[in-house]
Amino acid sequence: MIDEVIQSTLDERELAYEHKEPGKFFVTLPGTKKLQTNCWLVAGRHALLVEAFVCRKPDEAHEAVYRFLLRRNAKLYGVHYTVDTEGDIYLVGRIGLAAVTADELDRVLGQVVEAADGDFNTLLEIGFAGAIQREWDWRVSRGESLANLQAFRHLVNEA
Repeated sequence: MIDEVIQSTLDERELAYEHKEPGKFFVTLPGTKKLQTNCWLVAGRHALLVEAFVCRKPDEAHEAVYRFLLRRNAKLYGVHYTVDTEGDIYLVGRIGLAAVTADELDRVLGQVVEAADGDFNTLLEIGFAGAIQREWDWRVSRGESLANLQAFRHLVNEA
């Protein structure tokens, strides 16, 4: 029954997903800043686990990144930020199986997209500023396009 609710909700919203075994869905959520967010929906005995990868472990300013995530957690619905043992950043949440409806699933998946996509550039700015500068400099030195780095132009020291 839970599979039918999830599958019909994903189909109605025209979301891409894989469903290879009962109770497990791998959903690709579209975005604009983060072009896509991969999200697992896994039905357990009592709850539906929602888990989405947001970005890899920050290169720098770890404390500032984690402070941002903790503050952001206070404003999220149904999911929260966490880090795995490697330091990579995820959104996770659980919905009691009895509460899994099309509307509730839509709200939680919407929150995943809003957070992962909406916070993505901020996380890159805080945790990867040095890498952005190096990438910018490398592209300039080779005459490569800077089109997908324009959102970070304010971080770059141009010589």
